[in-house]
Amino acid sequence: MNLDHATIVTADLDAAHRFFVDVVGLVDGDRPPFGIHGYWLYAAGRPVVHLVDATVPAYAGRAAPRIDHIAFRLESAAEWQALLQRLRVAEVDYQLAEVPLAGELQLFVALAPGVVVEFVMALRHVHY
Repeated sequence: MNLDHATIVTADLDAAHRFFVDVVGLVDGDRPPFGIHGYWLYAAGRPVVHLVDATVPAYAGRAAPRIDHIAFRLESAAEWQALLQRLRVAEVDYQLAEVPLAGELQLFVALAPGVVVEFVMALRHVHY
């Protein structure tokens, strides 16, 4: 398993975009057509920072700006099945979502208010 990306939710999307592109040196790349504005910024051919427009006002436990979640990419069906088994054994609730046009499945676990961990897997490896 590898760390996949960090998602940053911000009300100043343009400033964050300029910082990560102009200062950090990441590059704009393809992003699925989500229903909210944002950018996927790439390093070494991979989207490592996801910037998302903070369209919902901040509230207790979900401040904006914030780092929204961390994500881990699983590379095999065996890793996916092992994760699902560990979640079942630990009785951990999760949510699944398909990434539009990307052929990927996301699995989200809310550890606490404002703390989310995502696991990403190519749909071709997923049996759920």
